[in-house]
Amino acid sequence: MHIITSLSLHNTKTNLEKQISQTSSILESSRPCRINIFFEYHSYPRSPKKKRDAMAQKQSTDILELFNQKPLVKICAPMVRYTKLQFRTLLRQYDCDLVFTPMILADSFCKSPKARNNEFTTNLLDTPLITQFAANNVHDFVGASYLAAPHCDGVDLNCGCPQRWAKDMNLGCELLKTPQKIFQLVRECRNRIAKPFTVSVKTRIQKCDKDNVYLCKELEKCGVSFVTIHARTASNNVGPINEDALKLISESVQIPIIGNGGITNLESCYELQEKTGIKGVMVANGILNNPEIFMGVKVTSMECVQEWLDICYNSTLTLEVFDKTVSTNTTVIPEKPFNLTFQCFHHHLVFMLDKILSRRQRQIFNNLKTFSSTLDFLNENFGLRPQLFARERFLKTMPLKLNYDSRNSVYEELKPEVEEAKVGDFITYDYDKCDGKYFKSYDDIKKLNNSDCDWSNIFIENG
Repeated sequence: MHIITSLSLHNTKTNLEKQISQTSSILESSRPCRINIFFEYHSYPRSPKKKRDAMAQKQSTDILELFNQKPLVKICAPMVRYTKLQFRTLLRQYDCDLVFTPMILADSFCKSPKARNNEFTTNLLDTPLITQFAANNVHDFVGASYLAAPHCDGVDLNCGCPQRWAKDMNLGCELLKTPQKIFQLVRECRNRIAKPFTVSVKTRIQKCDKDNVYLCKELEKCGVSFVTIHARTASNNVGPINEDALKLISESVQIPIIGNGGITNLESCYELQEKTGIKGVMVANGILNNPEIFMGVKVTSMECVQEWLDICYNSTLTLEVFDKTVSTNTTVIPEKPFNLTFQCFHHHLVFMLDKILSRRQRQIFNNLKTFSSTLDFLNENFGLRPQLFARERFLKTMPLKLNYDSRNSVYEELKPEVEEAKVGDFITYDYDKCDGKYFKSYDDIKKLNNSDCDWSNIFIENG
């Protein structure tokens, strides 16, 4: 007789004793048996003595229920620099079911409070949300996931980023060379954080179909919630995707498979599902150019552009400043605003206006350098100015003050006493020079002065 059971370690000693007692009662059976006990580490918030703060009020979402409820789950891909809180807030209004954060280095997230504050922000409306991490060992991935768990609905392991820096650090698609390591990371994370919190993987297809099927089948055994497949190899980032490989993978496992790559409109989302049997689609480039893509809109509307202005403007305000602005009715974004970079604000507008502006207008707009000149251009050409939110909406979109107290215990527990030296051991960066972001702008962007500055491909999709 072989019995498998699990113990969930709650906050209270009483709960643990009760579980152990229930499990021990099995031993009263006269038949000899072997008992395997797996421990799931997770915590439940205690009833507060005082009124809960905003952080505790954020609702969570059961992501796997989305796959049960919706015929096709529509997802925004993780994109470095671009899937920040402001853009995620915009997408949630246009039929985007699930959004990923940009890829975050798990190593830095665990070790640096400053990195956590710069790389991860959320608000009351920011759900369902998956935080994507780049990691190559258990203590970094599980530690970072446990830290982020109270503030998102799932974590994702990046196994697809083809960038050279990621390969040099044994991250992203480099992990595909050691699939057992991927399985270990997923298995340990799944054992530490209870469902319905999801643990997923985003990867790319490999040249051999057997390797693709093997990877996904083994991930399924490890308890992975779903897998996203960028249906191109790491060496092929453009051109047609491999629909046959995607179909074979989808037919080989029971977990949801998400298709990614080459999707430019809503029709192509459903066509890909029909051809391959995938449960969801993930879009990157297409959703930057058109945040309304999942609504079936062909070209970004002026209403969407206005919404982007409003979201960005309101994100620069503290509650105190908001209350003062209500009476003065002035809506100006300062050149060095709180909680917003010009690059984030302007680049998204470049993408959204690409099919709207004339060639001459693009030459002017794409090379603007300040908030004031950008706002003046939009007002003069389209009559658009930032608008103040109603107070209730403003409060819901304010970034939350995130509390990581005691959440670092899992990382400290799993961390080896002597860590192996890694390339770029604990990434450090000059926050004043790079706005606290991990990645600097492409050098060629700075050289574009007299062209249209066609930036449709400058983003780095995380695998």
